[in-house]
Amino acid sequence: MSQPREVDNSVVQKNSWHREMAAIYLIEQGTTIYKEYQRFIIYVSEKPKLEVPIREVQQILVFGNIQLSTPVMQVCLREQIAVVFLSQSGRYHGHLWSSEFRDLDQELVQVRRWGDAAFQFQVSQAIVYGKLMNSKQLLLRFNRKRKLPDVERAIIGINQDIEALEFSESLDRLRGYEGIGAARYFPALGQLITNSRFEFSLRNRQPPTDPVNSLLSFGYTLLFNNVLGFIIAEGLSPYLGNFHYGERQKPYLAFDLMEEMRSVVVDSLVLNIVNHSLFKPQDFDTVPSTGGVYLNQSARRVFLKQFETRMNEEVSHPDLQSKVTYRQAIQLQVRRYKQSLLSGVSYEAFLRAM
Repeated sequence: MSQPREVDNSVVQKNSWHREMAAIYLIEQGTTIYKEYQRFIIYVSEKPKLEVPIREVQQILVFGNIQLSTPVMQVCLREQIAVVFLSQSGRYHGHLWSSEFRDLDQELVQVRRWGDAAFQFQVSQAIVYGKLMNSKQLLLRFNRKRKLPDVERAIIGINQDIEALEFSESLDRLRGYEGIGAARYFPALGQLITNSRFEFSLRNRQPPTDPVNSLLSFGYTLLFNNVLGFIIAEGLSPYLGNFHYGERQKPYLAFDLMEEMRSVVVDSLVLNIVNHSLFKPQDFDTVPSTGGVYLNQSARRVFLKQFETRMNEEVSHPDLQSKVTYRQAIQLQVRRYKQSLLSGVSYEAFLRAM
């Protein structure tokens, strides 16, 4: 059998996968993916084919107009490879997953816990604590040498918000502190950008209206899909969250469990990418009808590789003596949540050490 091939030349397709990746990112419109023996074959007209061993894939992300053959969908269902469907700009549409792998007993526990106010509050308090702590740590780390007064004031304010969490008595109060912390954090994050070609002072989305917001939104989309994949793989329903809520049915548990990982995985990555000039303003396109700003396809491929590199970086996690990748840390956090559901152990957020 021939070895998997990765082609690197001027007509290479813009879809992304390499041997360190656990996910296939299908971003080039008109792509077809089909199955041949134990490999996925990714094909775009008049471009070299990309061959990927099925055993090395955990997730397939489909952006926009991409064709999946029936055998591809069948093997994904059989091998528990999550397929996530998104718009071309990265908005979540839905996912493909076999109902055979649902654990109804666990989902019944989730439903009972969903009505347990004390459980919901404890998990939500831990999530907000983790998010604020990791946000503060990022600001401390990047401001250690620069010592910018505005960033120092934001750190002091976030620290006050963290201390106030202990005295919060309702989910609404927790959501309030999370919102206040974000209002302090993002302007301070913008102060830490040293690349004069990029500015950022306010978080906006749907659509993002500047390049930095575009990078954050795209990074959060990728993080969300990794969290979602692990939730499904653990036999949990992603729709029964604790902190996030709304009238429409959405994967609120994935939104919950990604919160503590936002600054750790995405924000620090975006800050490094921007400050090291990996992108130029010309790498972004603006949609005239909405004002939305998005990475073009070539630049998106670069970002995907940077994201995967970050996900494969090693970090300490208290549940294991040896270091784990960020992707494994996310899996461990999903398992921590599962344990809190089933055994009553308090959920603890992931905290990145300085």
